[in-house]
Amino acid sequence: HPNLVVSHTRALLRSFSSSARNLFQNKVAEKQKLFQENNDLPVYLKGGPTDRLLYGTTMVIALGGTGYSVFFLGWASFPHSNKK
Repeated sequence: HPNLVVSHTRALLRSFSSSARNLFQNKVAEKQKLFQENNDLPVYLKGGPTDRLLYGTTMVIALGGTGYSVFFLGWASFPHSNKK
């Protein structure tokens, strides 16, 4: 009965491999149209409101971290009195 096992194995592999490929829809053409559209937006904002939110959040974190670093570098640059 080895032939029976081999034929079932091949059928299972074929069904899994073809179903996995068709599970996700290819959206590359849609994304290419979106990003190549001439609408005077920078590429990092062409994704819509989600991109604007991510960009804004990133800028707030980056500027906040920079300000925090500069403040503590300045604070650490000057001597402190050790009152006990």
